[in-house]
Amino acid sequence: MQLEQNIISMRAIPSMKPIPNNGSGHVEQVVRQAHEELRELLQQRAEVMRRIGTIKQTIAGLANLFGDEVLSDDLLELLDRKSGGRQPGFTKACRMALMEAKRALTARDVCDCIQQKAAAMLARHKDPMASVTTVLNRLVAYGEASPVILESGRRAWKWVAEPEAELGAELPISAHQ
Repeated sequence: MQLEQNIISMRAIPSMKPIPNNGSGHVEQVVRQAHEELRELLQQRAEVMRRIGTIKQTIAGLANLFGDEVLSDDLLELLDRKSGGRQPGFTKACRMALMEAKRALTARDVCDCIQQKAAAMLARHKDPMASVTTVLNRLVAYGEASPVILESGRRAWKWVAEPEAELGAELPISAHQ
């Protein structure tokens, strides 16, 4: 009974360290299973985010070609194109800059995009470059963006939904760097 309660507690508190057991190995098995399930779910989330990005890019491209009037109010809101209402959040603004770009963007490029569309949003940040860099790195962790090194040696980010073409001046950053 006590072992079952410990297992239930460990599921409820994922950051809890393994506890000593009575030699049965059940606790370690539960932790391994939970760890594997977490890995699978994170992979699924990354795949879903990439798919969402691809679909948003497609819809945005169609709207650019045929005008926003071909989109419903719901779609306009989902794409952050609906006029009026609140400004999209800072993360959404960074996302949109990457999604709309035809190339990898540096943090400065993303700041410039946001400056053109929502200058007041940047004004609220003490260090906009640091804020943008933080958001871009978070988008990488979400599986939505990919970091690259430009020929100039500068770090940039690109939206992962874009089809992988010849990188030319861009080199992917390995996970070990």
